[in-house]
Amino acid sequence: MPLSTKYIFISGGVLSSLGKGITTSSLAMLLQAKGYAVTVVKCENYLNIDSGLINPIEHGDAFLCEDGTETDMDLGNYERFLGKNLGADNFVTMGQIYQAVIQNERDNKYGGEDIEAIPHVTDEIIRRIKSAAKNDKAEICLVELGGTAGEYQNVLYYEASRIMKLTEGDTVVHVHVSYLPTPAHVGEPKTKPTQLSVKQLNAMSIQPDFLVARSETPIDKRRLDRLALFCNVHKDDIILNPDQKSIYQVPLTFHEQGFDTKILAKLGLADQPSDLTAWTNLVTKAISPDKKILKIAIVGKYFGTGDYSLHDSYHALFEALDHASIELGIKLEIKSINSEQLEKEGTNQLAGVAGIIVPIGWGARGTNGKIMAIQYAREHKIPYLGLCYGLQLAAIEFARNVAGLTNANSTEIDPETPDPVIYDIPFDPKYQRIKGNGSSMRLGAYDCVLKEGTLAHQIYGTTKITERHRHRYEFNNKYRNSLTDKGFVISGTSPDDFFVEMIELPKEMHPFFLATQAHPEYKSRPLSPHPVFLAFLKAML
Repeated sequence: MPLSTKYIFISGGVLSSLGKGITTSSLAMLLQAKGYAVTVVKCENYLNIDSGLINPIEHGDAFLCEDGTETDMDLGNYERFLGKNLGADNFVTMGQIYQAVIQNERDNKYGGEDIEAIPHVTDEIIRRIKSAAKNDKAEICLVELGGTAGEYQNVLYYEASRIMKLTEGDTVVHVHVSYLPTPAHVGEPKTKPTQLSVKQLNAMSIQPDFLVARSETPIDKRRLDRLALFCNVHKDDIILNPDQKSIYQVPLTFHEQGFDTKILAKLGLADQPSDLTAWTNLVTKAISPDKKILKIAIVGKYFGTGDYSLHDSYHALFEALDHASIELGIKLEIKSINSEQLEKEGTNQLAGVAGIIVPIGWGARGTNGKIMAIQYAREHKIPYLGLCYGLQLAAIEFARNVAGLTNANSTEIDPETPDPVIYDIPFDPKYQRIKGNGSSMRLGAYDCVLKEGTLAHQIYGTTKITERHRHRYEFNNKYRNSLTDKGFVISGTSPDDFFVEMIELPKEMHPFFLATQAHPEYKSRPLSPHPVFLAFLKAML
């Protein structure tokens, strides 16, 4: 008997960055805990084919999947809450949809029809959603619609959800996440923005089955009554989602209101018991007071957006640090340092930090500031963790200031450097994939062999690991001996010994100096913090 999948569409209203992704992740986790096979699809509005070429300041940190797909950071939330790997099937952009429809037209797959937004674009959206559910053998597929109701960019996604509801009835439910602001000069939550958001849905012939009310504080009975009346949603189907100390409280808040049970009833599925003990213990540790505070510096260049600073550019890194700090019962005070500012003002702002991280980055801008931070960490014996570019720049810093190669550099920064310690290797299909204009990258999961007796081997507890990669430039093997002769340790390589994957300094030179060409932050999860981040924070302690 073929699998009959149920579908839950999650839309957002009033403003972006509302927590729609956390709502989707939380509901998916609860339904999985009920024993159902669950998958999630994110539908993005933009015309990019993936998130890999988008400036992190524009749309946050691109999340890297095991299969090498560069996605919206909400895929990371789904993976972390579900504890499972997702990939290309779970990420849809309007660029992918248009590209597929146009290619089908060129291949004459529409039999001479005139190609229109409806039904051809909506059919392609529905095909991809159902394909993701089928490939993942999902009993329930949650579909998060990017953006907010009323945007012209996402109207075809809403049309697709409307058509699926029309044609498949009780197989489809719609959850609308909307915001109830509390203006300071008024002092009470206002329901009108949400009323207008639901009216936008109604104008597209969509009536939400559930309303998730995002707010600073819990909503009272009067506000619930007004939402129910004007949004045409039964009061029992309005789920409260006020601000909380930790995002990991959200699933438990939903469960306490029976959101998971109500969804199953609406879909005609049997309710089943769930064990949320591990998640409850996680939340207890996450919100417990009186923790030891450690100050950590993250030296990057994607923090600034106008007059404001944001963390979304390094979202997965912040999440990985959060997982490890919860596990160890400590609180991190994170100092986000712009590497260009460090170049101008010097390293004084690093004084007093217990650890330094140099994360992912692209291009030459701000690299001198990052190298200054790495040198400061090495010379002051401060625990250092380098991620991707953080490995490459650590190799350059060591080459310049320890191995005596004063002009050492990366060809990404200086194509004419006499000592290209980091360089772009010729394309080889067994190692890389092409990403437009002949640009080659290593994307996705790759194996790594760790050298016994090293810090890396001690952290992982094994000699063979797999981590996700997202980069183009590599350590130049011509410089292995000149660096290792000075104490540099190559602790991890690809199985064929061609790629340098992990480097470190020996204990007699530094208490904790480790860098990886990979991105362990993409594999960390709240119930299983990544060992690299646990070890780094322990070294800080």
